[in-house]
Amino acid sequence: MARFLILLTLIFGFLSPAAMAQEGDNPRASTGGAQTLEDILARQRGEEVPSRDRHGAAAQGAQLLGQLGTRGAVSDSEVWTALRFNRADVTVSTNNPVDAVLVQDSGMRWYEFRAGPLKVYGGYLLLGTLVALVLFYLIRGRIRIDSGKSGITIERFKPVERFGHWLLAGSFILLGITGLITLFGRVAIIPLFGKEAFAPIALASKWVHNNVAWPFMLALILVFVFWVLHNIPNRHDLKWMAKGGGLFSKGVHPPARKFNAGQKLIFWSVILLGGSISLSGLSLLFPFELPMFAKTFAVMNDIGIGPLFNGGEPLATTLAPHAEMQLASLWHASVSFVLIAIVLAHIYLGSVGMEGAYDAMGSGQVDINWAEEHHGLWVEEERAKGTAPARTPSAAHPAE
Repeated sequence: MARFLILLTLIFGFLSPAAMAQEGDNPRASTGGAQTLEDILARQRGEEVPSRDRHGAAAQGAQLLGQLGTRGAVSDSEVWTALRFNRADVTVSTNNPVDAVLVQDSGMRWYEFRAGPLKVYGGYLLLGTLVALVLFYLIRGRIRIDSGKSGITIERFKPVERFGHWLLAGSFILLGITGLITLFGRVAIIPLFGKEAFAPIALASKWVHNNVAWPFMLALILVFVFWVLHNIPNRHDLKWMAKGGGLFSKGVHPPARKFNAGQKLIFWSVILLGGSISLSGLSLLFPFELPMFAKTFAVMNDIGIGPLFNGGEPLATTLAPHAEMQLASLWHASVSFVLIAIVLAHIYLGSVGMEGAYDAMGSGQVDINWAEEHHGLWVEEERAKGTAPARTPSAAHPAE
């Protein structure tokens, strides 16, 4: 009899005008508090959708109807809601918090960005850089030594400096190629050679990428130690940049020390971007061990720039371990695209783009006329130390 009275109370309570009005105001009333189709579509559009809140009603129902069963009015779907929003009290045998996250939304956003904007804009950046370099070569031609080769050389870089440069260059080229294979392999290699051919290529690329990362980071430290003092900006860099380094005009040679303003831009790009790539790479090499984005976002919020990247709202400072890894992956690839484009321009000028430039890293000896034209102030410094040959009659004087 008691159960019958409780059921009548619930039925008339739910059908009362107040309850019906409350139900009319609740868009999820018809679903018992579950998510509606509109909720699902809104979430797919990236909009904020509150999780369904049936806990209050469920608790009240369980209190009234607890004698009807061990779970009362609590539905099994509550478990899936808790898992869906990472609120479930999950215990895993590994005792690792990472393994306790069973569902997380950011995985789909990571996949969509990686498969869409990252590939599209990254690919266009590299393709556009190559096209620009080809056009520059066709219009400007190879930058020649205006005064011709003298046959007299000066040591530009010592063997240990060239070792650091080639270690950095070689490892970066391998990392760039294997990274591009990993990102574009499914759309570029599989259609041409099939999945059977791509499988060993992808496996080898992953092994090379993970292991060549260490020589790259070592070389990054070496070149920083070798050349950081030579790459501190000075007043001559402004003159060099004002004249475009002489790259666009024949016979124009702005004064420069061992490194001109253009080379300094390359140097600091490699150090800063390469360092950032290395840090995100370490986070990927040691999954879930080196999270860095939540702390970075907190610093950005503290100094006031976080909201600029998040529509006026502070950046999230509590991130799931998987979200940390996904952000590291996207940052790693995005910054790598930028650095690859910069290095392509550097390779061009150091090889076919400028006569005599390759010798600096090839043999370490450059023609004195080339050195006078492109690094006249450095040559004068070397002469003052007695390590450079005397000026030749045909040598060009540095333009002031």
